Amino acid sequence: MISKLKLRSATATKNWSISSSSNDLKNIFKNEINVAIQNRDISHLSNEINNLLKLDINIKLKGNAKTIFKEINNLIDSDVNTLVLKDIEYLLLLFSELTNSQDLHLYLATINTNMCRRFHADNNDLRLLCTYSGPGTIWLTQNNINLKALNSYKSNESIVIDKSKIQQAKTGSVVILKGSKFHKTSNNAAVHKSPSIENLNQKRLLLRLDTDRFLNF
Repeated sequence: MISKLKLRSATATKNWSISSSSNDLKNIFKNEINVAIQNRDISHLSNEINNLLKLDINIKLKGNAKTIFKEINNLIDSDVNTLVLKDIEYLLLLFSELTNSQDLHLYLATINTNMCRRFHADNNDLRLLCTYSGPGTIWLTQNNINLKALNSYKSNESIVIDKSKIQQAKTGSVVILKGSKFHKTSNNAAVHKSPSIENLNQKRLLLRLDTDRFLNF
């Protein structure tokens, strides 16, 4: 679900936090931050990721972290995907602790379409994304958004003020995005979109985690 945002000052403060430490993902709770990213090296997962890319994965699960992890172990061969499954378990526990939410939604899929093509803000509270393979999520700094164009559902070209300043998460990074429902009164939601891969014949392996507060599959 997409949310409209209220107009903000053109001299908006820095709205992102990028670090190599998972502890800095907590910066998402700062008022001015709506994108928190932990850059990390997942090269040790490459063999298992390549195996998973050959499969047509489309998994949607909900429950607490332990329940979801148990179910996903039944759906993915745990004997040959041990490291990836351990990483998913780690991210489930990390997101559950970060959001103080016992009820989560997991979406794990191999994707070959552009998915969310238009820049938008989600109508939720917090979301975790990790692109295990392929290009990562594209997002905008606050001073690079034409909010009138965004709220009028104009083209991406109209929404972005300076194309050279478009941001993109790295493959393997943990990305936390703030939605418009965060603390209910926040208008500081992250504006983002999926990368364009369809015409390039690219494929992504994407993990998405949400709280159970606003998301309905």
